[in-house]
Amino acid sequence: MAQLDTPDEVYNWLVDFFSGHAHYAVCRDQTSTLKSINASIIQGSAIGPAAYVVNAGDLHTLTPSNQLVKFADDTYLIIPASNPDSRSAKVDNIETWASTNNLTLNRTKTKEIIFVDTRSKSPVVAPPALPGIVRVTSLNILGVTMTNSLSASERVRGIISDCAQTQYALRVLRTHDMCDAALQAIYKSVVVAKLLYVSSAWAGFITAADRQRVDVFFRRSTRCGFCPSDIRSFEELLKTSDEQLFGKIIRNRHHVLYKHLPPSSSSSQNYDLRPRIHNRQLPDHPGHFFIRLLYNEMY
Repeated sequence: MAQLDTPDEVYNWLVDFFSGHAHYAVCRDQTSTLKSINASIIQGSAIGPAAYVVNAGDLHTLTPSNQLVKFADDTYLIIPASNPDSRSAKVDNIETWASTNNLTLNRTKTKEIIFVDTRSKSPVVAPPALPGIVRVTSLNILGVTMTNSLSASERVRGIISDCAQTQYALRVLRTHDMCDAALQAIYKSVVVAKLLYVSSAWAGFITAADRQRVDVFFRRSTRCGFCPSDIRSFEELLKTSDEQLFGKIIRNRHHVLYKHLPPSSSSSQNYDLRPRIHNRQLPDHPGHFFIRLLYNEMY
C-alpha cells in the first residue's frame, strides 16, 4: 500500500485500519489469549478485495503468451496449447511469489482443466499431470461452471436443480396464504435472477437443448402460478440481458468492459446500410458476448 501514489489522508486511514488487529479462539467456553495479526487480508471488509488486488499487483507471467486473470482472491493461469511445457515453471513461480508475499499456494485447492475442441478430428494428447494438482473436467469459474469442452450445459442443469428447491419453498409459502403476486415477485427475484447471473459470459456456450430445458421448467412454474406471464422464453431473457449490458458498455467510455470493444470502423460506404447504433468493426467469427451483440440485428 505504501508504494501506491495515494493522498496522505488515505494512506493514514489505511495504516489505522490495518493496525491493532488480533485473533483469539473459543472452545467450550474457554477463550485463548489474544494473538496480534500484522499481515492479513481482512475478510468481509470493504477494503479486503482491493487490498488483495494491490497485494497481487506484482504477480506476472514468465512467458508472454501466458495470461494471468486475477479477481479478488481467485487467480487463473491461462496457458495456450502451443506452450504446455511452461506449466510447471509457472506454477512454481506463483508458489515462490506467494511465499515471498507471506502467502501460501494451496495445491490441494488448485485445479487444472484442459479445454478441448470437440469438433477437431485431430487426436488430443494431454500433457502430464502436475505434481499435487488435480486435473478436472469441469471448473467453477467465479460462480459459473464450465466443462473442458467449453460447454455450460452442466451449469444450466445445476441451476434448474437448485431452482426446483426454491419452488418447494414457494409451495410452502402458498400454504401460509401468500398471494400469487408476492410468490411471482419472489420467483422473479430469486429464480430468474439466478438463471441470468452473468449470463452474457456463458450464454454463447449452451445448446438449443439447454434453452428448451429451461423453457420446460418455466412452463411447469407457470402451471404452478409461480412464473410471471411476461416471461415467455429463456431465449428472450438472455437476449434482453445481453442488450442491456451491451447498451451500458457502448454508451459509457469509463465502463470496465469498454476497452474490450473492437476499434471503430473508419471506412466509408457509398451505399445505405441498415442503421446501427455503433460504428465498431465487425469481427469475422460470431461467438462470445461482444461479437454476438455486434452482430445483433437490433444494432
